[in-house]
Amino acid sequence: MSNSTKYVFVTGGVTSSLGKGIISASLAKLLQARGYSVTIQKLDPYINIDPGTLNPYEHGECFVTDDGAETDLDLGHYERFLNTPTSQANNVTTGRIYQSVIDKERRGEFLGKTVQVIPHITNEIKERIQILGNKGTYDIVITEIGGTVGDIESLPYVEAVRQMMWEFENDCIVIHLTLVPYLRAAGELKTKPTQHSVKQLLELGVQPDILCCRTEYELDFNLRRKIAQFCNVSMNAVIESRDAKTIYDVPILMQAEELDKVVLEKLSLPTKSIPNLDNWKNFLERLKAPKSEVTIGLIGKYVELKDSYKSISESFIHAGVSNETKVNIKWIHSEKIKRSNIDEMLKGLDGILVAPGFGSRGISGKIETVRFAREKKVPFFGICLGMQCAVIEFARNVLGMPEAHTTEIVDDCKSPVIDMMEEQKNISNLGGTMRLGAYNCQLTPGSQVSQAYNTDRISERHRHRYEFNNDYLQQFEENGMKATGRNPETGLVEVIEIEDHPWFVGAQFHPEYKSTVDNPHPLFVAFVAAVLKNKK
Repeated sequence: MSNSTKYVFVTGGVTSSLGKGIISASLAKLLQARGYSVTIQKLDPYINIDPGTLNPYEHGECFVTDDGAETDLDLGHYERFLNTPTSQANNVTTGRIYQSVIDKERRGEFLGKTVQVIPHITNEIKERIQILGNKGTYDIVITEIGGTVGDIESLPYVEAVRQMMWEFENDCIVIHLTLVPYLRAAGELKTKPTQHSVKQLLELGVQPDILCCRTEYELDFNLRRKIAQFCNVSMNAVIESRDAKTIYDVPILMQAEELDKVVLEKLSLPTKSIPNLDNWKNFLERLKAPKSEVTIGLIGKYVELKDSYKSISESFIHAGVSNETKVNIKWIHSEKIKRSNIDEMLKGLDGILVAPGFGSRGISGKIETVRFAREKKVPFFGICLGMQCAVIEFARNVLGMPEAHTTEIVDDCKSPVIDMMEEQKNISNLGGTMRLGAYNCQLTPGSQVSQAYNTDRISERHRHRYEFNNDYLQQFEENGMKATGRNPETGLVEVIEIEDHPWFVGAQFHPEYKSTVDNPHPLFVAFVAAVLKNKK
Protein backbone atom coordinates (compact mmCIF):
# COMPACT_ATOMS: atom_id res chain seq x y z
CA MET A 1 0.00 0.00 0.00
CA SER A 2 1.31 3.43 -0.90
CA ASN A 3 1.51 5.63 2.15
CA SER A 4 0.20 8.52 0.11
CA THR A 5 -3.35 7.10 0.16
CA LYS A 6 -5.53 7.34 3.26
CA TYR A 7 -8.51 5.08 3.96
CA VAL A 8 -11.81 5.97 5.62
CA PHE A 9 -14.13 3.08 6.51
CA VAL A 10 -17.83 3.72 7.03
CA THR A 11 -19.73 1.09 9.02
CA GLY A 12 -23.35 1.06 10.16
CA GLY A 13 -24.94 -0.03 13.41
CA VAL A 14 -28.31 -0.43 15.16
CA THR A 15 -30.35 -0.71 11.95
CA SER A 16 -29.93 -0.80 8.19
CA SER A 17 -30.98 2.04 5.85
CA LEU A 18 -29.42 4.79 7.96
CA GLY A 19 -27.85 6.33 4.86
CA LYS A 20 -24.21 5.24 4.88
CA GLY A 21 -24.09 5.91 1.14
CA ILE A 22 -25.29 9.49 1.53
CA ILE A 23 -22.93 10.17 4.46
CA SER A 24 -20.01 8.68 2.48
CA ALA A 25 -20.90 10.73 -0.62
CA SER A 26 -21.34 13.91 1.45
CA LEU A 27 -17.98 13.48 3.18
CA ALA A 28 -16.35 12.80 -0.19
CA LYS A 29 -17.96 15.95 -1.61
CA LEU A 30 -16.58 18.07 1.26
CA LEU A 31 -13.08 16.60 0.91
CA GLN A 32 -13.23 17.07 -2.86
CA ALA A 33 -14.31 20.70 -2.32
CA ARG A 34 -11.17 21.15 -0.20
CA GLY A 35 -9.01 20.04 -3.10
CA TYR A 36 -8.47 16.35 -2.30
CA SER A 37 -8.98 13.64 -4.89
CA VAL A 38 -11.45 11.18 -3.42
CA THR A 39 -13.23 8.03 -4.49
CA ILE A 40 -15.77 5.82 -2.73
CA GLN A 41 -16.29 2.08 -2.91
CA LYS A 42 -19.04 -0.13 -1.57
CA LEU A 43 -18.47 -3.59 -0.09
CA ASP A 44 -21.70 -5.58 -0.23
CA PRO A 45 -21.97 -8.64 2.05
CA TYR A 46 -24.40 -10.62 -0.12
CA ILE A 47 -23.27 -13.71 -2.05
CA ASN A 48 -24.70 -12.65 -5.41
CA ILE A 49 -21.77 -11.83 -7.73
CA ASP A 50 -23.43 -8.46 -8.42
CA PRO A 51 -26.95 -7.01 -8.11
CA GLY A 52 -27.58 -7.65 -11.82
CA THR A 53 -29.75 -10.71 -11.14
CA LEU A 54 -31.48 -9.23 -8.06
CA ASN A 55 -35.13 -8.26 -8.19
CA PRO A 56 -35.38 -4.45 -7.74
CA TYR A 57 -37.79 -5.07 -4.84
CA GLU A 58 -34.84 -6.68 -3.03
CA HIS A 59 -32.21 -4.03 -3.46
CA GLY A 60 -33.54 -1.09 -5.45
CA GLU A 61 -32.18 -0.28 -8.89
CA CYS A 62 -29.06 -1.81 -10.37
CA PHE A 63 -26.63 0.96 -11.31
CA VAL A 64 -24.33 0.49 -14.32
CA THR A 65 -20.85 2.02 -14.75
CA ASP A 66 -19.01 2.99 -17.95
CA ASP A 67 -16.98 -0.21 -17.84
CA GLY A 68 -20.14 -2.31 -17.73
CA ALA A 69 -20.24 -3.27 -14.05
CA GLU A 70 -23.69 -3.91 -12.59
CA THR A 71 -23.44 -2.36 -9.14
CA ASP A 72 -25.25 -1.20 -6.03
CA LEU A 73 -27.42 1.92 -6.29
CA ASP A 74 -25.12 3.72 -3.81
CA LEU A 75 -22.63 4.11 -6.65
CA GLY A 76 -25.24 6.33 -8.28
CA HIS A 77 -25.10 8.62 -5.24
CA TYR A 78 -21.31 8.66 -5.40
CA GLU A 79 -21.35 9.75 -9.04
CA ARG A 80 -24.16 12.29 -8.59
CA PHE A 81 -22.35 13.96 -5.67
CA LEU A 82 -18.75 13.79 -6.92
CA ASN A 83 -19.39 14.15 -10.65
CA THR A 84 -16.71 11.54 -11.37
CA PRO A 85 -17.38 8.11 -12.91
CA THR A 86 -17.02 4.92 -10.86
CA SER A 87 -15.97 1.49 -12.14
CA GLN A 88 -16.01 -2.24 -11.39
CA ALA A 89 -13.44 -1.61 -8.63
CA ASN A 90 -15.90 0.60 -6.71
CA ASN A 91 -18.30 -2.23 -5.84
CA VAL A 92 -17.25 -5.55 -4.34
CA THR A 93 -19.57 -8.34 -3.20
CA THR A 94 -18.92 -11.38 -1.03
CA GLY A 95 -19.83 -13.48 -4.06
CA ARG A 96 -17.03 -11.89 -6.07
CA ILE A 97 -14.52 -12.29 -3.21
CA TYR A 98 -15.28 -15.99 -2.75
CA GLN A 99 -15.38 -16.62 -6.49
CA SER A 100 -11.92 -15.10 -6.85
CA VAL A 101 -10.46 -17.10 -3.92
CA ILE A 102 -12.01 -20.35 -5.19
CA ASP A 103 -10.63 -19.69 -8.69
CA LYS A 104 -7.15 -19.16 -7.19
CA GLU A 105 -7.47 -22.39 -5.22
CA ARG A 106 -8.46 -24.32 -8.37
CA ARG A 107 -5.42 -22.91 -10.17
CA GLY A 108 -3.21 -24.13 -7.32
CA GLU A 109 -2.10 -20.64 -6.28
CA PHE A 110 -2.27 -21.45 -2.55
CA LEU A 111 0.36 -24.22 -2.92
CA GLY A 112 -1.72 -26.89 -1.20
CA LYS A 113 -2.55 -24.80 1.88
CA THR A 114 -5.93 -25.08 3.61
CA VAL A 115 -7.98 -22.13 2.32
CA GLN A 116 -9.68 -20.27 5.19
CA VAL A 117 -11.68 -17.13 5.91
CA ILE A 118 -8.59 -15.78 7.68
CA PRO A 119 -6.20 -15.10 6.02
CA HIS A 120 -7.39 -15.94 2.49
CA ILE A 121 -10.81 -14.27 2.34
CA THR A 122 -9.69 -11.27 4.42
CA ASN A 123 -6.55 -10.87 2.26
CA GLU A 124 -8.71 -10.81 -0.85
CA ILE A 125 -10.94 -8.14 0.75
CA LYS A 126 -7.92 -6.03 1.72
CA GLU A 127 -6.56 -6.33 -1.80
CA ARG A 128 -9.89 -5.13 -3.25
CA ILE A 129 -10.00 -2.21 -0.78
CA GLN A 130 -6.53 -1.12 -1.90
CA ILE A 131 -7.00 -1.50 -5.68
CA LEU A 132 -8.24 2.09 -5.95
CA GLY A 133 -5.59 3.42 -3.54
CA ASN A 134 -2.75 1.71 -5.36
CA LYS A 135 -3.61 3.50 -8.59
CA GLY A 136 -1.96 6.56 -7.05
CA THR A 137 -4.73 8.83 -8.32
CA TYR A 138 -6.59 9.25 -5.03
CA ASP A 139 -5.55 10.96 -1.80
CA ILE A 140 -8.43 9.38 0.10
CA VAL A 141 -10.46 6.22 -0.51
CA ILE A 142 -13.75 6.00 1.40
CA THR A 143 -14.96 2.42 1.81
CA GLU A 144 -18.57 1.86 2.78
CA ILE A 145 -19.32 -1.53 4.30
CA GLY A 146 -22.87 -2.71 3.57
CA GLY A 147 -25.17 -4.22 6.16
CA THR A 148 -25.10 -3.68 9.92
CA VAL A 149 -22.29 -4.48 12.37
CA GLY A 150 -23.16 -7.78 14.02
CA ASP A 151 -24.49 -9.39 10.83
CA ILE A 152 -22.78 -12.72 10.22
CA GLU A 153 -22.30 -11.76 6.57
CA SER A 154 -20.21 -8.68 7.27
CA LEU A 155 -17.84 -10.23 9.85
CA PRO A 156 -14.99 -10.91 7.35
CA TYR A 157 -15.20 -7.27 6.19
CA VAL A 158 -14.95 -5.90 9.73
CA GLU A 159 -12.01 -8.25 10.35
CA ALA A 160 -10.30 -6.95 7.18
CA VAL A 161 -10.82 -3.40 8.50
CA ARG A 162 -9.32 -4.41 11.86
CA GLN A 163 -6.25 -5.79 10.12
CA MET A 164 -5.82 -2.67 7.98
CA MET A 165 -6.15 -0.44 11.05
CA TRP A 166 -3.33 -2.49 12.61
CA GLU A 167 -1.14 -2.58 9.50
CA PHE A 168 -1.50 1.07 8.52
CA GLU A 169 -2.59 2.70 11.77
CA ASN A 170 -1.87 6.29 10.73
CA ASP A 171 -3.56 5.96 7.37
CA CYS A 172 -6.96 4.47 8.31
CA ILE A 173 -9.94 5.68 10.33
CA VAL A 174 -13.40 4.30 10.97
CA ILE A 175 -16.63 6.30 10.94
CA HIS A 176 -19.50 4.41 12.56
CA LEU A 177 -23.01 5.47 11.63
CA THR A 178 -25.61 4.74 14.32
CA LEU A 179 -29.12 5.66 15.35
CA VAL A 180 -30.09 7.73 18.38
CA PRO A 181 -33.84 7.04 18.52
CA TYR A 182 -36.40 9.32 20.12
CA LEU A 183 -38.77 7.51 22.50
CA ARG A 184 -42.13 9.28 22.46
CA ALA A 185 -43.27 7.74 25.75
CA ALA A 186 -40.17 8.90 27.60
CA GLY A 187 -39.91 12.13 25.62
CA GLU A 188 -36.17 11.76 25.10
CA LEU A 189 -33.39 10.61 22.82
CA LYS A 190 -31.78 7.32 23.80
CA THR A 191 -28.04 6.65 23.42
CA LYS A 192 -28.08 3.00 24.52
CA PRO A 193 -28.44 1.50 20.99
CA THR A 194 -25.36 3.47 19.93
CA GLN A 195 -23.42 2.28 22.98
CA HIS A 196 -24.34 -1.34 22.24
CA SER A 197 -23.44 -0.99 18.58
CA VAL A 198 -19.99 0.43 19.41
CA LYS A 199 -19.53 -2.33 21.97
CA GLN A 200 -20.21 -4.86 19.25
CA LEU A 201 -17.58 -3.25 17.04
CA LEU A 202 -15.11 -3.28 19.93
CA GLU A 203 -15.73 -7.00 20.43
CA LEU A 204 -14.60 -7.41 16.82
CA GLY A 205 -11.45 -5.43 17.60
CA VAL A 206 -12.39 -2.15 15.95
CA GLN A 207 -12.56 1.16 17.85
CA PRO A 208 -14.44 3.75 15.77
CA ASP A 209 -12.77 7.16 15.48
CA ILE A 210 -15.90 9.12 14.63
CA LEU A 211 -19.56 8.49 15.42
CA CYS A 212 -22.18 9.82 13.04
CA CYS A 213 -25.50 9.80 14.91
CA ARG A 214 -28.70 9.73 12.87
CA THR A 215 -31.42 11.51 14.80
CA GLU A 216 -34.72 13.32 14.42
CA TYR A 217 -33.86 15.90 17.08
CA GLU A 218 -30.86 17.91 18.18
CA LEU A 219 -28.10 16.16 20.12
CA ASP A 220 -27.37 18.58 22.95
CA PHE A 221 -24.02 18.99 24.71
CA ASN A 222 -24.87 16.51 27.49
CA LEU A 223 -25.91 13.77 25.07
CA ARG A 224 -22.81 14.26 22.95
CA ARG A 225 -20.64 14.12 26.04
CA LYS A 226 -22.33 10.94 27.20
CA ILE A 227 -21.88 9.26 23.80
CA ALA A 228 -18.24 10.37 23.60
CA GLN A 229 -17.47 9.12 27.11
CA PHE A 230 -19.23 5.76 26.80
CA CYS A 231 -17.97 5.07 23.30
CA ASN A 232 -14.40 6.23 23.82
CA VAL A 233 -14.30 8.95 21.13
CA SER A 234 -13.44 12.64 21.37
CA MET A 235 -16.29 15.13 21.83
CA ASN A 236 -15.78 16.76 18.42
CA ALA A 237 -15.99 13.29 16.84
CA VAL A 238 -19.65 12.88 17.83
CA ILE A 239 -21.38 14.15 14.70
CA GLU A 240 -25.10 14.89 14.60
CA SER A 241 -26.78 13.74 11.41
CA ARG A 242 -30.29 15.14 11.53
CA ASP A 243 -33.05 14.13 9.13
CA ALA A 244 -32.82 16.43 6.10
CA LYS A 245 -35.46 17.60 3.63
CA THR A 246 -33.38 16.35 0.70
CA ILE A 247 -30.21 14.25 0.37
CA TYR A 248 -28.56 17.29 -1.22
CA ASP A 249 -28.73 19.14 2.12
CA VAL A 250 -26.52 16.53 3.80
CA PRO A 251 -23.09 17.84 2.66
CA ILE A 252 -23.99 21.29 4.01
CA LEU A 253 -25.21 19.81 7.30
CA MET A 254 -22.04 17.71 7.60
CA GLN A 255 -19.93 20.78 6.90
CA ALA A 256 -21.70 22.62 9.73
CA GLU A 257 -20.81 19.67 11.99
CA GLU A 258 -17.18 19.87 10.73
CA LEU A 259 -17.12 16.20 9.73
CA ASP A 260 -14.54 16.83 6.99
CA LYS A 261 -12.32 18.78 9.38
CA VAL A 262 -12.37 16.04 12.02
CA VAL A 263 -11.61 13.39 9.37
CA LEU A 264 -8.60 15.34 8.06
CA GLU A 265 -7.29 15.91 11.58
CA LYS A 266 -7.56 12.21 12.40
CA LEU A 267 -5.74 11.33 9.16
CA SER A 268 -3.04 13.96 9.90
CA LEU A 269 -3.81 15.73 6.63
CA PRO A 270 -3.75 19.53 6.24
CA THR A 271 -7.21 21.12 6.16
CA LYS A 272 -5.96 22.85 2.97
CA SER A 273 -8.57 25.41 2.02
CA ILE A 274 -12.13 26.15 3.07
CA PRO A 275 -14.38 23.92 0.94
CA ASN A 276 -15.73 25.70 -2.09
CA LEU A 277 -19.38 24.67 -2.29
CA ASP A 278 -20.72 27.66 -4.26
CA ASN A 279 -22.07 25.49 -7.08
CA TRP A 280 -23.70 23.12 -4.63
CA LYS A 281 -25.33 25.93 -2.62
CA ASN A 282 -26.52 27.55 -5.82
CA PHE A 283 -28.11 24.22 -6.82
CA LEU A 284 -29.82 23.95 -3.41
CA GLU A 285 -31.18 27.50 -3.59
CA ARG A 286 -32.71 26.85 -7.01
CA LEU A 287 -34.02 23.49 -5.82
CA LYS A 288 -35.86 25.18 -2.96
CA ALA A 289 -37.26 28.14 -4.88
CA PRO A 290 -38.65 26.84 -8.20
CA LYS A 291 -40.46 29.31 -10.45
CA SER A 292 -42.91 26.78 -11.85
CA GLU A 293 -43.92 23.16 -11.48
CA VAL A 294 -44.91 20.22 -13.66
CA THR A 295 -46.27 16.74 -13.01
CA ILE A 296 -44.65 13.87 -14.88
CA GLY A 297 -46.04 10.34 -14.72
CA LEU A 298 -43.43 7.61 -14.19
CA ILE A 299 -44.97 4.43 -15.56
CA GLY A 300 -43.28 1.28 -14.30
CA LYS A 301 -43.89 -2.07 -12.68
CA TYR A 302 -41.81 -1.57 -9.52
CA VAL A 303 -43.32 1.75 -8.42
CA GLU A 304 -44.11 0.46 -4.90
CA LEU A 305 -40.37 0.70 -4.19
CA LYS A 306 -39.21 4.10 -5.40
CA ASP A 307 -35.55 3.02 -5.06
CA SER A 308 -36.14 0.83 -8.13
CA TYR A 309 -36.00 4.03 -10.21
CA LYS A 310 -33.60 6.02 -8.02
CA SER A 311 -31.42 7.42 -10.82
CA ILE A 312 -34.49 8.51 -12.81
CA SER A 313 -36.07 10.39 -9.90
CA GLU A 314 -32.73 12.07 -9.10
CA SER A 315 -32.26 13.00 -12.78
CA PHE A 316 -35.62 14.77 -12.62
CA ILE A 317 -34.41 16.75 -9.60
CA HIS A 318 -31.27 17.85 -11.51
CA ALA A 319 -33.22 18.65 -14.70
CA GLY A 320 -35.90 20.46 -12.68
CA VAL A 321 -33.30 22.73 -11.08
CA SER A 322 -31.84 23.46 -14.55
CA ASN A 323 -35.28 24.59 -15.68
CA GLU A 324 -36.09 26.31 -12.35
CA THR A 325 -39.03 23.95 -12.14
CA LYS A 326 -40.26 21.57 -9.49
CA VAL A 327 -40.88 18.16 -11.08
CA ASN A 328 -43.58 16.27 -9.23
CA ILE A 329 -43.36 12.58 -10.10
CA LYS A 330 -46.63 10.68 -10.12
CA TRP A 331 -45.76 6.99 -9.66
CA ILE A 332 -48.16 4.88 -11.75
CA HIS A 333 -48.21 1.09 -11.82
CA SER A 334 -48.16 -0.12 -15.43
CA GLU A 335 -50.07 -3.29 -14.51
CA LYS A 336 -53.11 -1.21 -13.57
CA ILE A 337 -53.32 0.64 -16.89
CA LYS A 338 -55.93 -0.65 -19.35
CA ARG A 339 -57.45 0.91 -22.46
CA SER A 340 -60.71 1.25 -20.52
CA ASN A 341 -59.26 3.29 -17.63
CA ILE A 342 -56.28 5.05 -19.22
CA ASP A 343 -57.86 8.51 -19.42
CA GLU A 344 -58.58 8.35 -15.70
CA MET A 345 -55.14 6.87 -14.80
CA LEU A 346 -53.10 9.43 -16.76
CA LYS A 347 -55.23 12.54 -16.38
CA GLY A 348 -53.51 15.74 -15.27
CA LEU A 349 -50.03 14.67 -16.41
CA ASP A 350 -47.86 17.27 -18.15
CA GLY A 351 -45.39 14.64 -19.35
CA ILE A 352 -44.95 10.86 -19.38
CA LEU A 353 -41.87 8.69 -18.82
CA VAL A 354 -42.13 4.97 -19.49
CA ALA A 355 -39.50 3.29 -17.35
CA PRO A 356 -37.04 0.47 -18.08
CA GLY A 357 -37.63 -3.08 -16.89
CA PHE A 358 -37.54 -6.75 -17.84
CA GLY A 359 -40.24 -9.34 -18.46
CA SER A 360 -43.89 -9.37 -19.46
CA ARG A 361 -45.56 -8.07 -16.30
CA GLY A 362 -47.18 -4.68 -16.94
CA ILE A 363 -45.97 -4.37 -20.51
CA SER A 364 -49.43 -3.98 -22.07
CA GLY A 365 -50.03 -1.02 -19.75
CA LYS A 366 -46.77 0.53 -20.95
CA ILE A 367 -47.77 0.06 -24.60
CA GLU A 368 -51.19 1.64 -23.94
CA THR A 369 -49.45 4.55 -22.21
CA VAL A 370 -47.29 5.19 -25.29
CA ARG A 371 -50.38 5.25 -27.51
CA PHE A 372 -52.00 7.77 -25.16
CA ALA A 373 -48.89 10.02 -25.19
CA ARG A 374 -48.50 9.79 -28.97
CA GLU A 375 -52.14 10.45 -29.85
CA LYS A 376 -52.81 13.08 -27.18
CA LYS A 377 -49.50 14.85 -27.92
CA VAL A 378 -48.25 14.59 -24.35
CA PRO A 379 -44.43 14.99 -24.15
CA PHE A 380 -43.04 11.44 -23.93
CA PHE A 381 -39.74 9.90 -22.91
CA GLY A 382 -39.14 6.13 -23.10
CA ILE A 383 -36.04 4.53 -21.61
CA CYS A 384 -34.77 1.05 -22.63
CA LEU A 385 -37.92 -1.13 -22.45
CA GLY A 386 -39.86 2.18 -22.57
CA MET A 387 -38.31 2.90 -25.96
CA GLN A 388 -39.07 -0.65 -27.11
CA CYS A 389 -42.73 -0.23 -26.08
CA ALA A 390 -42.88 2.92 -28.23
CA VAL A 391 -41.61 0.91 -31.20
CA ILE A 392 -44.16 -1.89 -30.61
CA GLU A 393 -47.04 0.58 -30.21
CA PHE A 394 -46.10 2.42 -33.42
CA ALA A 395 -45.86 -0.85 -35.36
CA ARG A 396 -49.29 -1.99 -34.15
CA ASN A 397 -51.27 1.24 -34.44
CA VAL A 398 -49.52 3.16 -37.25
CA LEU A 399 -47.87 0.49 -39.42
CA GLY A 400 -50.83 -1.89 -39.10
CA MET A 401 -48.99 -4.85 -37.56
CA PRO A 402 -51.36 -6.08 -34.83
CA GLU A 403 -48.97 -8.95 -34.05
CA ALA A 404 -45.93 -6.71 -33.48
CA HIS A 405 -44.08 -7.48 -30.25
CA THR A 406 -40.68 -8.17 -28.73
CA THR A 407 -39.30 -11.72 -28.81
CA GLU A 408 -38.46 -11.22 -25.13
CA ILE A 409 -42.16 -11.82 -24.49
CA VAL A 410 -43.48 -13.65 -27.54
CA ASP A 411 -40.83 -16.05 -28.86
CA ASP A 412 -42.40 -16.73 -32.23
CA CYS A 413 -44.19 -13.44 -32.83
CA LYS A 414 -45.09 -12.70 -36.46
CA SER A 415 -43.64 -9.17 -36.48
CA PRO A 416 -40.61 -9.15 -34.15
CA VAL A 417 -39.90 -5.41 -34.26
CA ILE A 418 -37.75 -5.88 -31.14
CA ASP A 419 -35.48 -8.92 -31.28
CA MET A 420 -32.45 -10.39 -29.57
CA MET A 421 -28.99 -9.57 -30.92
CA GLU A 422 -27.42 -12.52 -32.74
CA GLU A 423 -24.53 -12.78 -30.28
CA GLN A 424 -27.00 -13.01 -27.38
CA LYS A 425 -28.95 -15.96 -28.73
CA ASN A 426 -26.72 -18.77 -27.45
CA ILE A 427 -26.24 -17.40 -23.93
CA SER A 428 -27.89 -19.41 -21.17
CA ASN A 429 -26.51 -17.52 -18.14
CA LEU A 430 -28.32 -14.32 -17.21
CA GLY A 431 -25.76 -12.62 -14.97
CA GLY A 432 -23.56 -10.00 -16.62
CA THR A 433 -24.26 -11.19 -20.19
CA MET A 434 -26.23 -8.24 -21.55
CA ARG A 435 -24.96 -5.30 -23.57
CA LEU A 436 -23.52 -3.45 -20.59
CA GLY A 437 -21.64 -0.19 -20.09
CA ALA A 438 -20.73 2.71 -22.35
CA TYR A 439 -21.24 2.61 -26.15
CA ASN A 440 -20.93 5.35 -28.75
CA CYS A 441 -23.91 6.76 -30.57
CA GLN A 442 -24.10 8.94 -33.67
CA LEU A 443 -27.01 11.43 -33.65
CA THR A 444 -28.86 12.83 -36.68
CA PRO A 445 -28.05 16.55 -37.03
CA GLY A 446 -31.10 18.76 -36.38
CA SER A 447 -32.99 16.05 -34.46
CA GLN A 448 -34.49 16.74 -31.04
CA VAL A 449 -31.78 14.64 -29.39
CA SER A 450 -28.87 16.32 -31.16
CA GLN A 451 -30.31 19.71 -30.14
CA ALA A 452 -30.60 18.47 -26.56
CA TYR A 453 -26.99 17.25 -26.47
CA ASN A 454 -25.72 20.08 -28.67
CA THR A 455 -23.44 17.56 -30.41
CA ASP A 456 -23.76 14.66 -32.85
CA ARG A 457 -21.52 12.12 -31.09
CA ILE A 458 -22.32 10.82 -27.61
CA SER A 459 -21.47 7.91 -25.31
CA GLU A 460 -24.13 6.41 -23.06
CA ARG A 461 -24.49 3.41 -20.74
CA HIS A 462 -26.52 0.33 -21.62
CA ARG A 463 -28.16 -2.57 -19.83
CA HIS A 464 -30.26 -4.71 -22.14
CA ARG A 465 -30.40 -7.81 -24.27
CA TYR A 466 -32.95 -6.99 -26.97
CA GLU A 467 -32.66 -4.46 -29.82
CA PHE A 468 -34.67 -2.62 -32.46
CA ASN A 469 -34.95 -5.01 -35.42
CA ASN A 470 -33.36 -3.19 -38.36
CA ASP A 471 -35.34 -5.30 -40.88
CA TYR A 472 -38.26 -2.98 -40.14
CA LEU A 473 -36.35 0.32 -40.04
CA GLN A 474 -37.35 1.58 -43.48
CA GLN A 475 -41.08 1.09 -42.76
CA PHE A 476 -40.81 3.03 -39.49
CA GLU A 477 -38.88 5.91 -41.07
CA GLU A 478 -41.28 6.20 -44.03
CA ASN A 479 -44.18 6.53 -41.60
CA GLY A 480 -42.76 9.17 -39.28
CA MET A 481 -40.78 7.37 -36.57
CA LYS A 482 -37.13 8.21 -37.19
CA ALA A 483 -34.00 6.51 -35.88
CA THR A 484 -32.09 9.63 -34.82
CA GLY A 485 -29.35 7.87 -32.89
CA ARG A 486 -27.39 4.83 -34.09
CA ASN A 487 -24.33 2.92 -32.97
CA PRO A 488 -21.59 3.85 -35.51
CA GLU A 489 -19.91 0.41 -35.29
CA THR A 490 -22.96 -1.89 -35.49
CA GLY A 491 -25.72 0.27 -36.95
CA LEU A 492 -28.00 -0.66 -34.01
CA VAL A 493 -30.77 1.85 -33.34
CA GLU A 494 -30.17 3.77 -30.08
CA VAL A 495 -32.72 6.59 -30.30
CA ILE A 496 -36.11 6.97 -31.95
CA GLU A 497 -38.26 10.07 -32.20
CA ILE A 498 -41.47 11.27 -33.82
CA GLU A 499 -41.26 14.66 -35.49
CA ASP A 500 -44.80 16.11 -35.43
CA HIS A 501 -45.06 15.92 -31.66
CA PRO A 502 -44.14 18.33 -28.81
CA TRP A 503 -41.40 15.88 -27.69
CA PHE A 504 -41.43 12.14 -28.34
CA VAL A 505 -38.11 10.41 -27.71
CA GLY A 506 -37.15 6.82 -26.89
CA ALA A 507 -33.61 5.89 -25.87
CA GLN A 508 -32.27 2.33 -25.82
CA PHE A 509 -29.57 3.42 -23.35
CA HIS A 510 -29.98 4.65 -19.77
CA PRO A 511 -29.33 8.41 -19.64
CA GLU A 512 -30.29 8.51 -15.94
CA TYR A 513 -27.02 6.80 -14.98
CA LYS A 514 -24.99 9.84 -16.01
CA SER A 515 -26.95 12.74 -14.54
CA THR A 516 -25.16 14.60 -11.72
CA VAL A 517 -25.67 17.77 -9.68
CA ASP A 518 -22.93 19.54 -11.67
CA ASN A 519 -23.95 18.03 -15.03
CA PRO A 520 -27.69 17.40 -15.28
CA HIS A 521 -28.38 15.02 -18.16
CA PRO A 522 -29.21 16.88 -21.41
CA LEU A 523 -32.07 14.54 -22.34
CA PHE A 524 -33.79 15.03 -18.99
CA VAL A 525 -33.18 18.79 -19.17
CA ALA A 526 -34.66 18.93 -22.70
CA PHE A 527 -37.60 16.71 -21.72
CA VAL A 528 -38.51 18.87 -18.69
CA ALA A 529 -38.12 22.03 -20.85
CA ALA A 530 -40.47 20.52 -23.46
CA VAL A 531 -42.99 19.55 -20.76
CA LEU A 532 -42.87 23.10 -19.38
CA LYS A 533 -43.26 24.69 -22.80
CA ASN A 534 -46.12 22.37 -23.73
CA LYS A 535 -47.90 23.08 -20.43
CA LYS A 536 -47.78 26.83 -21.04
